[in-house]
Amino acid sequence: MKFIQTNKAPSAIGPYSQAVVANGMVFTSGQIALTSDGVMCEADVVLQTKQVLANLKAVLEASGSSMGSVIKTTIFISSMDDFATINEIYEEAFGSHKPVRSTVAVKTLPKNALVEIDAVALIK
Repeated sequence: MKFIQTNKAPSAIGPYSQAVVANGMVFTSGQIALTSDGVMCEADVVLQTKQVLANLKAVLEASGSSMGSVIKTTIFISSMDDFATINEIYEEAFGSHKPVRSTVAVKTLPKNALVEIDAVALIK
């Protein structure tokens, strides 16, 4: 088992790792819209979703994986009203690659984020 830490994504804000590599797979922690220097994006679902996906990509790449190797994602959103907007940005990020996914509406997310995404992916 290998614990992943990259400065191209925000550090964990709690007692956990950005990702763990085990048995040829990477399991990421949920990414919120913090920049790599720990500053939260403004409360705009488009900007936050783009930052979350950029963070996820950085963690995957630091793990030896990529967006194209993702098997499953889980999206946590603070409002189902944002579902369609998040879907558009998510589709841009993944292109024709369509990993399985769950989407869950939650009451609140860390730092009052609007969206959080985690992933499970294969290592290249």
